[in-house]
Amino acid sequence: MSSIIRTASPDTHNEELPILFRDEHYVAINKPAGLLVHRSEIDRHETRFAIQLLRDQIGQRVYPVHRLDKPTSGVLIFGLRSEAAQQLTEVFTKRGVEKSYLAVVRGYTEAEGLIDYPLKELLDKMTDRKARQDKPAQAAITAYKTLAHCELPFAVDRYPSSRYSLLELKPQTGRKHQIRRHLKHIFHPIMGDTTYGNGKHNRFFRRHFHCARLLLHASALRFSHPFTGAACHLQAPLDLSFSQLVDELGWMDALIDQHMITPAFD
Repeated sequence: MSSIIRTASPDTHNEELPILFRDEHYVAINKPAGLLVHRSEIDRHETRFAIQLLRDQIGQRVYPVHRLDKPTSGVLIFGLRSEAAQQLTEVFTKRGVEKSYLAVVRGYTEAEGLIDYPLKELLDKMTDRKARQDKPAQAAITAYKTLAHCELPFAVDRYPSSRYSLLELKPQTGRKHQIRRHLKHIFHPIMGDTTYGNGKHNRFFRRHFHCARLLLHASALRFSHPFTGAACHLQAPLDLSFSQLVDELGWMDALIDQHMITPAFD
C-alpha cells in the first residue's frame, strides 16, 4: 500500500490554516496552539474555531474526527462528509491510529516508560452534558520515550539548577487531557501547562525563553485510510516558538536525525 506524507509549517499570523493532507474524503491541518476546534462553554469569549476557519478556507463543511486541546498544536483531521468522519472516528475508537506527540517536561525522565493510570472523566458543560458524573475512572495508558535532557544553571525553585526533558509520547487510549494529566501524575508536568503544570517553571520559560505556549505538539498520526486502505502518515512540524525553544536547548539535531520533525524556520 502507498504511504501518504504531507507536512506544512503553521503560520499563526495568517488566518488560513496549514493543510497537511486533503483528498475526497478527509482534510488534515496543522492546528496552531491557542485555537479551539469548536465552540466550547469554557471559552465563551472565543470567536475563532478551527471548524469555521477551515470551512471558510476550503468552501465546504467539515466534520471533526477527533479533538486536540485548545493549547495543543499539531495534526487534526476532519471528514469532508459526516459518513467519512464517522468511519475514521471508528478507527480511532478501535485504537487503529498511532498517535505521536512531542512535549517538554520538568525534570529528568526515565529513558522510557509506560504510564498506566486510570483517569476520572472530565466533563465539558457544553459538549458532555449527558456524561455521568459518578462513572469510575477509565483505563488510560501512555507510553513515552525520552529524546533529550538538559540542565540549566538557574534556580527556579529550591534547587540551584533546573532540569528538563524532551519526550516522544504515544497515548494508547484517548481520555480527555490524558497526556497532560499523566505527566502530572509522574511528577513531570509539561512546560506551559497552566492547568496541570508548575507555575514557577512556566513563568521562567515565559521570562527567559519568551515562550508562553503549552509545549505539547501532536506531531504525527499513522493509520490505514478507511476507504482506500493506503498507509497514511501525516506529520506536522513544530511552530516557530516551539522550534526556536528546541533549538536553543540543543535538541533540534536529535529530532531531525530521527526524522521526527522538519524545522519551521530557516
